[in-house]
Amino acid sequence: MRLHDLKPRPGAKHRRKRLGQGESSGHGKTSGRGGKGQTARSGSSIRIGFEGGQMPLIRRIPKRGFNNARHATVYLPVNLEALNRFEDGARVDEAALRGAGLANGRISRIKILGDGDLTRKLTVSAHAFSASAKAKIEAKGGSCELITPKKAEAKAEPKKSEPKKPEPAKS
Repeated sequence: MRLHDLKPRPGAKHRRKRLGQGESSGHGKTSGRGGKGQTARSGSSIRIGFEGGQMPLIRRIPKRGFNNARHATVYLPVNLEALNRFEDGARVDEAALRGAGLANGRISRIKILGDGDLTRKLTVSAHAFSASAKAKIEAKGGSCELITPKKAEAKAEPKKSEPKKPEPAKS
């Protein structure tokens, strides 16, 4: 087989749909848009679930129950094996992990998981550790430091307002 013998698999290439090229093309006149109305106009787009002003189905159905996914704590996972790239005795924190490309994304919390073997003594600071990760880090003589999230710190110390003193009676 040579380069000139290569062909795309059958069905992999499609002809462009040419609209408005006469009635016998099958895509003439209304060009596949049906007849008249809002969706036949150029620039028309209706948001998903819109029913022309009628109360949409999603709003007609009663809402019950509770979904905890919105309130779940989400962590960026980092495996122990990946921490071997840091030097022996190094301090590995969130900035170091992000700088090394081990914790990418908008999620702010990092969890160290125990997959793989650690070959270095490290001081690791993260928001959470799995039990096996903590055991492996401490077995190598390293240490685990828990970082408290910023929002939790603010909630931990509520502001105490001083009780109001009664005003002296006017005579």
